[in-house]
Amino acid sequence: MAKSSAGGARGAGRGPRITRTIGAVNVGSFRISAMIMGEADNGDLVLLGSGHRASKGVKKGYVVDMDAASFAIRDAVERAEKSAGASVNGVWIACAGAGLKSDVKSVETEIGGRRIEEEDVEHLLYLARGAIQPDGRTVLHAQPAHYTLDGAHGVANPRGLHAERLGVDIHVMLADGAPVKNLMEAVQNAHLDVEGVVAAPLAAGYACLSEEERELGVALVEIGADVTNVSVFAGGMLLGLAALPMGSGDITDAVASAFGIRRSEAERLKCVSGSAIASPSDHREMIALTGPDGMDGSATVARGADDRGRIARAELVSVITQHLARLTTEIGKALKSMGFSGMRAGQVVLTGGGAELAGLAEFAQGALGMPVRIGRPPAFEGLPEAHAKPGFATLAGLCLYAADDPVDIRALGDRFARTRVAGAPGGTFAVTRLLRALKEYF
Repeated sequence: MAKSSAGGARGAGRGPRITRTIGAVNVGSFRISAMIMGEADNGDLVLLGSGHRASKGVKKGYVVDMDAASFAIRDAVERAEKSAGASVNGVWIACAGAGLKSDVKSVETEIGGRRIEEEDVEHLLYLARGAIQPDGRTVLHAQPAHYTLDGAHGVANPRGLHAERLGVDIHVMLADGAPVKNLMEAVQNAHLDVEGVVAAPLAAGYACLSEEERELGVALVEIGADVTNVSVFAGGMLLGLAALPMGSGDITDAVASAFGIRRSEAERLKCVSGSAIASPSDHREMIALTGPDGMDGSATVARGADDRGRIARAELVSVITQHLARLTTEIGKALKSMGFSGMRAGQVVLTGGGAELAGLAEFAQGALGMPVRIGRPPAFEGLPEAHAKPGFATLAGLCLYAADDPVDIRALGDRFARTRVAGAPGGTFAVTRLLRALKEYF
């Protein structure tokens, strides 16, 4: 990871010293955003700088124009670097499309009633690596969620405990290889190294969900411009995932079509005056619209507007809620297909840029019949108010994920394999365990 020149600047006399710099980029269909986070010597995270710009070359989470996407990524990172007064050489990136799929693999090994050592855990994870069956797809993550002792779940750290059988549940995140390669290449063409690719639902979960929520069970709905990712967490793991080919951009398009206005005007109208909840005053409140330019360059009157170019706010709210009803219906179907319904349902957390619409939590709660809240990034030191919104949750989650640096069994498997003695049935693993036993009992 590139080190920031700002690290020393925050040193003596001005708070904790920055010892590590984390760069992150979220490549969305509506916006490409970048963040530079500093990790202090006391473990705190400090936002050094951030930047964003309109997306180019990306549709529904896929890179469709390599040059345009690379230029936009470079521009967003340079804005973040200017804000931070520091540069980065490598970044963590979020993957929202690419046919993401979540799976859980369970593996067990015999212990024989003795005390579990570090080598036992590494051996188990090495076995778990062999249980991954990507079927030609790219493995983004393969992480141990929790361990089991003689079938009993929920063990966070089995080291030092006794058991007949030791097991582990591995969370595996798969993606289609080509879209991931295109995303990585777009970043590399922007003269940046790819430190890691993180599934967007995992990154958003780091930012929006508490450890208790992920353990007890929660649904996370990330509403992007073109894609809505619906994921279910329980037992500390992401257990189910569905991608819906619709998002907040569809609402913008519906507003633009309904009133015959430019898309940029429809986006502004949705954000400034739009709401998911109707109020009695909506029929009296009038909103001025700017119609598209005519053939001669003069402004035209928006469809349905009065002689002063206005519409009642109730008309805008009606268009928005019609399309929200379709979206929440599909979200409800996705949650039901993953078993998150009825008595097994819990809280739903909405995040992503589409979750910034006024009144959305109240609307979704009524439509889904479940408690709903809006998920936002944690309050980092230095986080500007403009970025303390759901639209930047995935970006902040990327930095949290990178700082946490969770274990990936593929790396542990390689390390374990290198420590084995070629041709020896037990290898170094067995020898080390024997030496420990001799020290312990003799």
